[in-house]
Amino acid sequence: MFSRISQLGARLLREAKAETRAGNLLSSRGSLYQGHVSQHLTPVVTPTVQSSRNVLFSTATSGDKDESSQEKEKISVTFVNKDGSEKTISVPIGMSMLEAAHENDIELEGACEGSLACSTCHVIVMDVNDYNKLEDPTDEENDMLDLAFGLTETSRLGCQVIAKPELDGMRLALPAATRNFAVDGYVPKPH
Repeated sequence: MFSRISQLGARLLREAKAETRAGNLLSSRGSLYQGHVSQHLTPVVTPTVQSSRNVLFSTATSGDKDESSQEKEKISVTFVNKDGSEKTISVPIGMSMLEAAHENDIELEGACEGSLACSTCHVIVMDVNDYNKLEDPTDEENDMLDLAFGLTETSRLGCQVIAKPELDGMRLALPAATRNFAVDGYVPKPH
């Protein structure tokens, strides 16, 4: 039975190709095939077909997408270094500022690698409007920020600041120093 189905499929493909070359994908004969085949297959409608008819066979795959939609949307973020120099980078939506800094050779330590166990990725959001667009810091982030050098009202941990469209153009200042308690020999006691 499988062989018979394979032969029917091969025959339908050959005839569909021949009809396509003739410029008539669904001839009267094609609609007969559609009636028989549609009992076993769901017709595929491709976005490139300019008619309201269903197309039985398509070489399009779910992976075929417009190239521009495959590129991640990015925002512009400027890091202001301790010495006042600036570096503006493009950050993909969903990426943390710590990851973005590391990918762009910006000196933001991140000793705990974003696990909320240190304050070495402390950044200062330079515009209060941008700061207000961020999610509120968790208790764990606030605990680590309490240990940060040069804490301000708009301080955050870079591992917790996630790129989103409304933050485009955000400016982040790097503090003059960081406190890495694991290196300095002091480890805070758990609460």
